Amino acid sequence: MLLNLRRRWQRWRRSRPFWGGLFAILAGSWICVLPLAPLKIMLQQGVAGIPSVLMGIVMIVLGLTAWFSPPQRSLAGVLTTLIATAALVLSNLGGFLIGTLLGILGGGLMFAWQPYAGGRAWKAQSAAGQAESVEAAPPPPTPHHDPQGAQP
Repeated sequence: MLLNLRRRWQRWRRSRPFWGGLFAILAGSWICVLPLAPLKIMLQQGVAGIPSVLMGIVMIVLGLTAWFSPPQRSLAGVLTTLIATAALVLSNLGGFLIGTLLGILGGGLMFAWQPYAGGRAWKAQSAAGQAESVEAAPPPPTPHHDPQGAQP
């Protein structure tokens, strides 16, 4: 049972831009929590801290969008990168650079992620001492529809 649960988790995780979404959620959380820090740490407080909370919430939503709607990963990745860059100016130096760097990394990983493409089928012929490549079978269909038409 535990092994089956672990396989299901791995299949779910590999069928979407998991790490990009995770970094976007961490960046949004970091940027969102920073306005709640003590006064000595804050660079902007009061009404000026509202953009921090809003940008953090939007980044968290974009990370969740990448997880639960993988076909929207490109838009989520670009928006996450733009918001993380804007947070540098509007939100306590983007969470003291940590939130901005995590957001840019997460947005890049979301944008660069491609659906699963079948592995290459290579066969070595040991009798002749030479390695010959065998034509690969067509890759299995992707687990979800990709609106950008990415080819494996």
